[in-house]
Parts: sequence; structure tokens; C-alpha cells
Amino acid sequence: MAKLNIAPTKSNLLRMKEQLVISQDGYDLLEQKREILVMELMHMVEQVKLLEREIDKIIGSAYPALRNMLMAAGGDQVERIAHTVQYDFTIKERPVTIGGMKFSSIDVELPQRQLFYSFLGTLSDSDKVMVDFFRLLSLLTQMASIRTIVWRLATEVKKTQRRVNALDKMVIPQTRDTKKYIESVLEERERENVFVLKALKNRKTKSEGKK
Repeated sequence: MAKLNIAPTKSNLLRMKEQLVISQDGYDLLEQKREILVMELMHMVEQVKLLEREIDKIIGSAYPALRNMLMAAGGDQVERIAHTVQYDFTIKERPVTIGGMKFSSIDVELPQRQLFYSFLGTLSDSDKVMVDFFRLLSLLTQMASIRTIVWRLATEVKKTQRRVNALDKMVIPQTRDTKKYIESVLEERERENVFVLKALKNRKTKSEGKK
């Protein structure tokens, strides 16, 4: 690793020591953050898998019920029933904090089911279709929120990993090598100064001895 191109002075040595401590502390903190984010990401991925299974289960129930309803009542009758049904759905945004990061999640408030049509001329599948598709709407809303959070968590993990790698592979080794270089130069200068002082002292002693 190439050292930094700075003058080998005591002030720069002090600066390199401080930077090395800061870099090592930063590395430790980022590594902890990365581990927390990875754990949270894995937890969220498990939630996605559970939701996918639940969605598949509801789809496996809802669409056959809708098909049976269409076959039994006919498309015109199902359309007339559909026109009588009027529901308002409320979607609310709420803050979520995961791994120290803030996210926005959405929840759908399902209205109380009402009877918009007469029992006459309708089928039991009508109610089943309604129940299943209400549940499917709720699950798909949850899935949308969780997938968005998973994507942002994965992006943050990658960004944190890059910063960890930069500190581990470049900043810390470069700072450490620069610190060692400055220390070696200063030690060499110190040895030269001691040698010169000794030489001057010996010369002075010899001069005084001749007198």
C-alpha cells in the first residue's frame, strides 16, 4: 500500500496517529452497523417468504371462487353485483425504524363488509370472493411495503460494505504505512542528531585537552 505524500514531521505524525484511531473506530462502528443491517435484512426476507406463501394460498382460493361464481351466475349477473358494491379503502403511511434507519410503511384499513345486494339471485361464492379479495388486498399492501424496505436495506448494506472495505483495504493500511514511514524518518534523524552531538562533544573535549 502506497503511503501518503506528506512531509515526515512530528505534527504530521501526530495527525496520522489521530487519523488511524478515528479510522479504526469508524471501521468497528461500520462493521457493527453492517452486521445489524444484514440481520434485519434476513429477517425481512423471511417475512417476504411467509407473505408470498400466504398470498399464493389466498390466490389459490380467491380465483377459483371467482371462476365458479362466473360459471354459475354468468358474467352479466356478476357485473350487476359488482356495480352494487361500493367500498372506500383508507391507506395510511406510518414511520418504521429498522436497524437505525427510518422507513415509511403503508397500511390499508379494510372497511366493515356490508350487504349491498339482495340474497336473491346471488351465490354463496359472492361472499367468499369478497372475503378472499379483501384479504389479498391487505397482503399485497404489506408485501409492497416490505419489499420496498428490503430493497432499501439491501442498498444500505452494499453502501456500508463499500465503506468498510475502503477503510479496511485502503484508508487504514495507507495511514498505518504513512505513520510507520514518518516514525522511521524521525528516528533516523534522531540518531543522526545524537551522532552529530557526540562528534561535536568529542571534538570539543580534544580541543580542551590540547590547551
